[in-house]
Amino acid sequence: MDEFALIRRYFASGGAARGDVVLGIGDDAAVLRVPEGHELVVTTDNLVAGVHFPVTLDAESIGYRALAANLSDLAAMGAEPAWALLAITLPEADENWLERFSRGFFRLALQHHVALVGGNVAHGPLNIAVTAHGLIPAGAALKRTGAQPGDAIFVTGHPGDAAAGLKLIQSGHTDLRHACVQRFCFPEPRIAAGVALRGVASSVIDVSDGLLADLSHLLEGGNIGATLELAALPLSADILRMETLGAAREYALSGGDDYELCFTVPQNRLSQLDAVAANSGCSVTRIGTIDAEPGLRMHDANGVVRGVNRAGYRHFS
Repeated sequence: MDEFALIRRYFASGGAARGDVVLGIGDDAAVLRVPEGHELVVTTDNLVAGVHFPVTLDAESIGYRALAANLSDLAAMGAEPAWALLAITLPEADENWLERFSRGFFRLALQHHVALVGGNVAHGPLNIAVTAHGLIPAGAALKRTGAQPGDAIFVTGHPGDAAAGLKLIQSGHTDLRHACVQRFCFPEPRIAAGVALRGVASSVIDVSDGLLADLSHLLEGGNIGATLELAALPLSADILRMETLGAAREYALSGGDDYELCFTVPQNRLSQLDAVAANSGCSVTRIGTIDAEPGLRMHDANGVVRGVNRAGYRHFS
C-alpha cells in the first residue's frame, strides 16, 4: 500500500464535517475560513516512540494522545478546536496498527468537532506530528502571563494519575479498567474548562511536564512567586490505592502527562469559580496563592514552609 492509498483508507474520511473547511484533504494545502470576529490559535506537537510513549503502547492510545496533547494546548488558551493537520512517519504500512491509530485519533476528533484537513505520510522511524487550530473571540485568548500577587492558584482534575498509570504500563499492567492506566492512555483535554475560564483566569497553562514545572512558567517574567499547600493537592482514590501518600504527592507535583489546567484567579473573580466548575465537567481545586516574593514554596503536611525545585520533564536535560 502506497502513501496515497493509506491516506484514502485511514484518514481521508475521518474527523468532523465542518462548514468552515473550504478545501480539505486531497490538494496541496487546505483552505479554511476563519469566522468574522474570531482569531486563530495554532499549536503543534509531536510524539516520538520511546520518548513520549512506550513503544509497546496500543496504537489506539497513540492516535488519541497525539491529538490530545495539541487540544490541551488549545484548552489552555481558551480556544475551541476546529481543524488539525497530521504528519506521520511509519516504519511500515501495518494495516492493523493504522486502523487502531486512526480509530483513536478520530475518537477524540469527533468528540471535539475537529476536522482533519491535511498532513503527510512518510516512511521512517515512528514519529507523529499534529498541528491543531482553534478559534476564539477576538481579544479573548488566555495567556501564561498575567498572574499577580494575591491571585489564587487552581488545578483541574487529579494530577498524578497519568504518571502512576505510565508506571503500571511500564511494568506490564495495561488493563484499561485501571483508572490510572486509562488516564495515561486516553487523557481528556480540558476544552470546556478553558472556554469557561475566559475573562476569569489571570493566567493559564496546561500540565504536561509536571505541575511544579508548568506552574513555574506562570511565574516567569513577572517577578512573582507562589506558595502551594501540599495537603490541598487533589489526589484521586485510584492513585492512593496503589501508592503511599508521599509517592502520590510526588506524582502529582512532578509526574507530567496529566493534560490538566493550572490557572490563577484574582480575588475579585473567585465567586465565578462555581460556574467554571459546573461548566467544565471536572473538579477544580485551589492549591495555593501567588506571592510577591519570587520563588516557589510549599506548606508541607506539618505546616512548615520549604522551598521546592521545579522538577519536571525536560528534553535534552
